[in-house]
Amino acid sequence: MDINTYREQFILVKKKYHELRNIIDIDVLNIELNRLREFTVDVNFWDDNKSAQKILKQISKIENEIKMWADLDRHFNDSDFYMEIINDGETIDSDSIKTLNSFSRVVEKVELLNLLSEEDDQRGAILTIHPGAGGTESQDWASMLYRLYSRWCERNKYKIKILDYQDGDEAGLKDVSIEISGNFAYGYLKAERGVHRLVRISPFDSNSRRHTSFASVFVYPLLDDDVEIEIDDKEIRIDTYRASGAGGQHINKTDSAVRLTHASSGIVVQCQNERSQLKNKNTAMKMLKAKLYQKELEERAAEHEKLAGQKKDIGWGSQIRSYVFHPYNLVKDHRTNVERTNVQATMDGEIDQFIRAYLLMNMESKSVV
Repeated sequence: MDINTYREQFILVKKKYHELRNIIDIDVLNIELNRLREFTVDVNFWDDNKSAQKILKQISKIENEIKMWADLDRHFNDSDFYMEIINDGETIDSDSIKTLNSFSRVVEKVELLNLLSEEDDQRGAILTIHPGAGGTESQDWASMLYRLYSRWCERNKYKIKILDYQDGDEAGLKDVSIEISGNFAYGYLKAERGVHRLVRISPFDSNSRRHTSFASVFVYPLLDDDVEIEIDDKEIRIDTYRASGAGGQHINKTDSAVRLTHASSGIVVQCQNERSQLKNKNTAMKMLKAKLYQKELEERAAEHEKLAGQKKDIGWGSQIRSYVFHPYNLVKDHRTNVERTNVQATMDGEIDQFIRAYLLMNMESKSVV
């Protein structure tokens, strides 16, 4: 990298940095943090466990935000130092380039986080993948998407827990639901909600013909105790059955799997990955609450005529993104028109550019409204 390119990149990233710093007042955050901490030293703090947990969660959120801004400032100072010595005549070395690239990545991360301003964005997520019509082809595609999101979670230090997993008939999977724990998991992954399309030469076709497969991704906010969803027991039908697939002798010899059907909404959830029927029932109830909450959010938004575009995204009528392996390599998001030719990197979980573009588009559409 020559001096002019380095300087141009630094000036660009520095400009974004100052724009971000201008929207936050660290002193205000510290004042609020100290105010909340005062509650925790009260002798009666734990009398109301629910309230105490809520305050502790707010404290953790503010502490993480302060840490994030401090980390951003540190990266800026490091890059600014290298820029000063380069202007004094020093050559550009690998450390200066590495520092600038790191600064750029941190700025992009903070910029992305500031796009997540909706009430549920900071929550964890429940992500479900369903294969479309097409048997083995679509079931294999669903498993490829499961691997993609698992890799994305690994890259972003999110914890995954499998809630329900059903193997495909010959390959892939029939259905999978995973719980993703960590701040802002839902805010990011809501960009992935919709139908995903794969075009490739099928490994299951002896004639090596090109096939098109579809799989649907649904994302729900992972609810904590601060959100109350009332469910009438009379509205729920509970079915138990013998779990299938991996899980050991116990899971295959007892009716431990649980399926819940909510009468008025028609929502069906199931869980078979826990070792006991009770645990499967509790996990299924968590999934049901998340889906009912998402349904409530959509109905609320529909009343304000803001959900028309989003409803199209999560239906089976149109794909939000295409992954083309043949006759060329291309991943294209049809909502934002963002394209990428490195298909393998995308399948390895590098999807942040698609998420960022969607969140930017979503914010711009809201500002127009």
